[in-house]
Amino acid sequence: MNAPADRPPLPGELAEALAARFGSRFSIAAAVRLHHGKDESSHTPMPPDAVVFAESTAEVAEIVGLCHRHRTPVIAFGTGTSLEGHLLALHGGVCIDLAALNQVVAVRQEDLDATVQCGVTRKALNAALSGTGLFFPIDPGADASLGGMAATRASGTNAVRYGTMRENVLGMTVVLPDGRILKTGGRARKSAAGYDLTRLMVGSEGTLGIITELTVRLYPVPEAISSAVCAFPTLAAAVTAVIQTIQLGVPVARIELLDALAITAINRHSRTTLREAPTLFFEFHGSPTGVKEQAETVQKIAAEQGGQDFEWATRPEDRSRLWQARHDAYYAGIGLKPGCRALTTDVCVPISQLAECIGETCRDLQASSLTAPLVGHVGDGNFHLLLLVDPDDDDELARAKGFASRLAQRAIRMDGTCTGEHGVGIGKQGYMTLEHGEVAIDLMRILKQAIDPDNIMNPGKILPPS
Repeated sequence: MNAPADRPPLPGELAEALAARFGSRFSIAAAVRLHHGKDESSHTPMPPDAVVFAESTAEVAEIVGLCHRHRTPVIAFGTGTSLEGHLLALHGGVCIDLAALNQVVAVRQEDLDATVQCGVTRKALNAALSGTGLFFPIDPGADASLGGMAATRASGTNAVRYGTMRENVLGMTVVLPDGRILKTGGRARKSAAGYDLTRLMVGSEGTLGIITELTVRLYPVPEAISSAVCAFPTLAAAVTAVIQTIQLGVPVARIELLDALAITAINRHSRTTLREAPTLFFEFHGSPTGVKEQAETVQKIAAEQGGQDFEWATRPEDRSRLWQARHDAYYAGIGLKPGCRALTTDVCVPISQLAECIGETCRDLQASSLTAPLVGHVGDGNFHLLLLVDPDDDDELARAKGFASRLAQRAIRMDGTCTGEHGVGIGKQGYMTLEHGEVAIDLMRILKQAIDPDNIMNPGKILPPS
């Protein structure tokens, strides 16, 4: 738990100032630091030198201001559910825990928006919206904080219909690296006034500032919701059904793909009894008539591709059980190989390239002799493989990393991206130049230098080493 020899210790004056100001909400305890120095990724934990539990935007600004004065790194912490090493304290410093910033500030039913503090989770917001006839649709699976979801530009199962955090954040409050408080955007649904600082901060992963409050779009709860599951004879047939559904313009809310191995894992973990074959999970939102028409159209498409066991879930409890099983796919997959280390992949390609990309990927996976269930939000071309690796098997680990690298490069070659929703962190840095080009990376570095000249905001993330 000691800091590496090449990492400067936390300045004594800074530690004393934080301890005096925040008392028991300042901690250098080993267990607390370790908890805040890791996420859900397979990267080796790197704890910060200290953790401060903030309770307001003003306190976050005060902490950042002190760290700025001592040129000490600052890392924001929400719920710890990120997947690319976003929270690792590569250069030590102070971690600011934002969980206590958990108030729903305002819900404006007439305008379909809400203002929340960054520590509010998506489930907490939807609980607060109960009875209003509105909901917040962005659903990355984990009960992540909205501040963290904005920082990583999260999306999830509903993105095919409702978009990602990029489209659903109207404005925010951000603490800048020198402790100043920035307000971006507003509540108007469109604006042509100046640079779009809100979009600059969405997806910045805490490298430009710390999001402490945000205003998000809300949507009416659909009059009717129906979910369905359909198994297919092959993965290719399932993917073809997805492509045809999207190209026909059917406004499905969710289309999730799971291969046979992923279904096996879910059956074991969630005690479901799904046919162990490539499977699509669907959800339809709208009026009763609209939902019925959507479902009938998709059922015909599925049947043309050999789809079978088209089963409906219309009761809320049945839908919840179905989607909870899907959301548990990560933990279910890990259960296939006890003691394994899980490496996640996260590519996204244009829908026209989806079949080719998945086909090449499956052939590569078979040649690599790796165990990896496949799941995906395929309605928008995004899919994941969970590479299950024995941490003591250096050869297997090398094969898994090689496979993940080829997959990222394959997606980029097909005009896609190395990360559709997990973000860059440290896990995807190596593909940034390939995806964006030297000119774009140079401009990103200029922006980072201009906003954070001392490089204290989550240093070592997103941008490849220069």
